[in-house]
Amino acid sequence: MRTVEEIADIEHKLAELIKKDEQCRRLQALEGVGPVGALLLKIVLGNPGHFKNGREAAACVGLTPVQHNSSGGKERIGSISRVSGNSRLRSALFQGALATITQLERRPCRTQKEVWLSQLVARRGKKVAAIALVNKTVRTAYALLKQGKEYQPELLAA
Repeated sequence: MRTVEEIADIEHKLAELIKKDEQCRRLQALEGVGPVGALLLKIVLGNPGHFKNGREAAACVGLTPVQHNSSGGKERIGSISRVSGNSRLRSALFQGALATITQLERRPCRTQKEVWLSQLVARRGKKVAAIALVNKTVRTAYALLKQGKEYQPELLAA
């Protein structure tokens, strides 16, 4: 069992490593991504050449619905699988997305993504909107790492 001092020391070392890493710093600019989420995203998506596109990256994390085949060649879309994918990353990003939604309820929207998110929360609920935001976050993170760019949210027109 670790003591409180050991845990604080580990958290401090983790924060220092993340501050020094360029990719983690860029990933933390995404909505709902903190230090742990940025580090886990870098570990999973660190080499963007492993995935053909952002959808494959999201599927690797476990954020795409399960497909079921039925008679007649018709495919039915199920829910997000809790077993497949990277559960630690998905959990960290889900908690960050819920925090983003909670903050969004307390202040006005400033970006296009926040408008989209608030409309989605009104239509489908917080948890569905949080999973949608996590899916969008993973796809955006994949694009940022692949292109080596900074995240620039699209601001609303004044």
